[in-house]
Amino acid sequence: MEYVSPEGLRLDGRRPMEMRQIRAEIGAVSKADGSAMFEMGNTKVIAAVYGPREVQNRSQISNHALVRCEYSMANFSTGDRMRKSKGDRRSTEISLVIRQTMEASILTHLLPRSQIDIYVQVLQADGGTRSACINAATLALADAGIPMRDLVTSCSAGYLNSTSLLDLNYVEDSAGGPDVTLGILPKLDKVTLLQMDSKLPIDILENVMQLAIEGCKAIANYIREILLENTKQLEYRRGV
Repeated sequence: MEYVSPEGLRLDGRRPMEMRQIRAEIGAVSKADGSAMFEMGNTKVIAAVYGPREVQNRSQISNHALVRCEYSMANFSTGDRMRKSKGDRRSTEISLVIRQTMEASILTHLLPRSQIDIYVQVLQADGGTRSACINAATLALADAGIPMRDLVTSCSAGYLNSTSLLDLNYVEDSAGGPDVTLGILPKLDKVTLLQMDSKLPIDILENVMQLAIEGCKAIANYIREILLENTKQLEYRRGV
């Protein structure tokens, strides 16, 4: 199957180095301490953060905050109508990936003897769900006022039809080609997540990685704009 046309266009009309449209909204869950909705093309994710609050399991109390994460997919999120059991292997693995990625950013030593719970649910899946979950969780943590070293942002890139592609959708992701999911702290220039499905020659890997980094940085700029706009709205409401 041809994923990039001779004119250099992908199946959804994008150029190889073009991201899908992104959209975010803060405060999507009113009862949470912090929450956000994040869209990357047709992929839509919601994240809610509760905490910092008292540690529920006393044996887990430490001088650093305990970070917990639960990832799930709504049964209506894909074309597959089969009911997904809670706590299946894939969900457990992605929950761990998101938790470890966010822990690299959260200043847990400033919140001793407490826990932070992150809940992420995929409402609509069309590729790049892990990246969308991490971006939504970052916004939700910022909304909750959790101290962080930097924003964590994530984006994917792949290699199909001898072409490096940024921000893969479901059709491209399912093609079986090599793809990379990257998470970074953009201001600190640090990688917090790197997942790759298959091998790539080093020169092509560098190209794909650089593409994913550029995507992460573009998302970071967008998230900062959303946070700034949200701060201005809060100041306006308070009459500052």
